[in-house]
Amino acid sequence: MPQKNQRSLLTVAAAVLLIAGGAVTYWLLMQRNLFQADVPVGAEMVPQDTLLAVSVSTDEKQWQQLRQYGTPASQSAFGKQLAELEKNLLTANGYNYQQDIKPWVGKEVTIAFLSQQLPQNPNAVPVGQQSVVMVLPIENPLQAKQALEKYRNPTSSKFVERIYKGIKIRETQGSPAQKFSTTLLERSLIVSTDPKGTERVIDAYKGGASLADTPGYTEALGKIKAGAPFAKVYFNVPVATAMAATYSARSLSPQNLASVQQRQGVGATVTLEPEGLLFKGVSWLKPNSETKYVVENNAKSMPRRLPGNTLIVTTGGNLQQLWQDYVQGAQANPLIRVSPEQMKAEIRSKLGQDLEQDLLPWMKGEFSLALIPTPPGTPSILGAGVAFLVQTSDRPRAEKSLKQLDEVMAQQYKFQVQETTLNGQPITNWTSQLGGLAATHGWLDGNVAFLTLGAPVASTLVPKPQATLADSQLFKQAIPQQLNDKNGLFFIDVDRTINAGNLSLSQVDPNQKIFTNAIRSIGVTGGISSDRSSRFDIFVNMKKVGDPSPSPKASLSPSPSPSP
Repeated sequence: MPQKNQRSLLTVAAAVLLIAGGAVTYWLLMQRNLFQADVPVGAEMVPQDTLLAVSVSTDEKQWQQLRQYGTPASQSAFGKQLAELEKNLLTANGYNYQQDIKPWVGKEVTIAFLSQQLPQNPNAVPVGQQSVVMVLPIENPLQAKQALEKYRNPTSSKFVERIYKGIKIRETQGSPAQKFSTTLLERSLIVSTDPKGTERVIDAYKGGASLADTPGYTEALGKIKAGAPFAKVYFNVPVATAMAATYSARSLSPQNLASVQQRQGVGATVTLEPEGLLFKGVSWLKPNSETKYVVENNAKSMPRRLPGNTLIVTTGGNLQQLWQDYVQGAQANPLIRVSPEQMKAEIRSKLGQDLEQDLLPWMKGEFSLALIPTPPGTPSILGAGVAFLVQTSDRPRAEKSLKQLDEVMAQQYKFQVQETTLNGQPITNWTSQLGGLAATHGWLDGNVAFLTLGAPVASTLVPKPQATLADSQLFKQAIPQQLNDKNGLFFIDVDRTINAGNLSLSQVDPNQKIFTNAIRSIGVTGGISSDRSSRFDIFVNMKKVGDPSPSPKASLSPSPSPSP
């Protein structure tokens, strides 16, 4: 039936958008020399198989700046989260940050989420709880000694001492949820939610594999140095992949698991800018990795081809290469639910063309996928349309594919296919007999093919936008400019999409809505640095209010002393 076929076509279009966005996101996210790279505090103590390590500044001024971002509701929610964190880590064991920690702690602290012990049986659950370790450097030993000896646990738990590899460990004995373990290593206090976590830190300190020993770690961090970062982040890709494979419904062969584990890690520094949060990131491969990146950074011009009111856009430098990267990693990625084979079969079934043989060979150039609002005064039941643009070096081959698509739309889906002109440029319209759904394709500047779907937004592209996205103030504020060579970008106007409820998404959780309401826009840029590393920058453009009101009963975050 024509109506059924048109619904199937919409399903394919939605799948293409989701997979393209996921592939871009996936692409964006893919010698101990501690002084050169300015590694996080405690890197030589944190175990190398740590899943996630976050180092956070204790500078009072930076925390005050952080608390100026957002809305009153998001500030209140953030304060409650800090209060809960302090309650679980400190208050439950008799400590208060302002009184017992702040007087002696160093300029930053590190929080490490250790990997769980994975079972031999893939159908079993991981052994043990998630261990969280804090490394707190001591700047004032005397004050630290006085504070730590003043133990005053309000519960009935008993505090005991034991020796592990010659080092004294003090820990509570009670319910698993209230276990608390501490030890001193050089001039750092180690605090863990699990005694085994403390032992793993001691193992690393005593010569075991540590975060600082991770191949490529110090070199990667050197690429994202920041003057005064608020936070430093490390994400262990092999450990995360192994954990995801354990929980995934898809079973991975040892060969596929080894393939995806060729990626070593992702690191980032976070700085507080006047208008929001800037993440400078790097992703790198293992030194012996057989996988190599293709060094190609050609994403330059697409924002100048899109209108200034574009809601969402993702761009890249080579669509064919992006697909090849997706295919290479899909079989070994436990999180991918739609395989490349399924995707190709669906496109062949619905469009009558082979993705790799008929379409991608002429899509080797720069491309973009954008969501554009319906132009004012345009009759449409849809609020926005999707625009796909791709640069080609083989226009005859592209025109042949588009002609075949015209025939499929007319014969299989019973669309009305009409060649006409728009603003003096030749275009082809596909119009559904049922109304509502429409599409247009044509050419820009002779070598850029475009296809719009949904609301009629082609007039915003042809022959060129009156005001471009590249010149939009919101876009320029959101897109980081630190990367000179870019292989892609992503931009979303959060205010006009998620916050305004203009996207047909599942209901946003009210707790998440509080924080999305605090964001104006998000911009991401990415580039390939070498055949073994890539760079990305993320800027979260935040709303700001005046001086924040005090958080409810929160004192974990540093705050300035009252003025005399």
